[in-house]
Amino acid sequence: MDIIQQLTKCKDETLPYFQLGIKDLEKTYSSGKWSIKKILVHLADTESVLHERIKRVISEPKVIIWAFDQDRWCEHLHYADFPLDVSRQMFEANRNSMIYLAQHFYDSHGATNFVHSETGLRTLKDEFDKVVLHNQSHLNQISAALSK
Repeated sequence: MDIIQQLTKCKDETLPYFQLGIKDLEKTYSSGKWSIKKILVHLADTESVLHERIKRVISEPKVIIWAFDQDRWCEHLHYADFPLDVSRQMFEANRNSMIYLAQHFYDSHGATNFVHSETGLRTLKDEFDKVVLHNQSHLNQISAALSK
């Protein structure tokens, strides 16, 4: 499956979860872990961060990209109370843009390097692939939570 198919498949699998009822949104995949709602808000925020990174790498090769603390975002941005519809719209818009960017730049600019503040030297292809891997990891967590 190519990157466009992977990005589209993850998007299509993720979007319906934003429509879950409150009882399902409160479920967690393990004790002490984020609820499905917090995972969805996190996915939307991460999608916007990764989208900005990808645009920056395309436009400003060899840029340094800074990590962000997902737990601090969850706490300080009040993920438990954040409007889920806003997160859904953010997720969908950013993903649609990333699909467009992947269509135009994944192959032609994929080897473009940048430095991540925690993981070091990476490429544009690495970052696009990370979008899919990150999304799929959280889809697995959501599935596990719903199966409890």
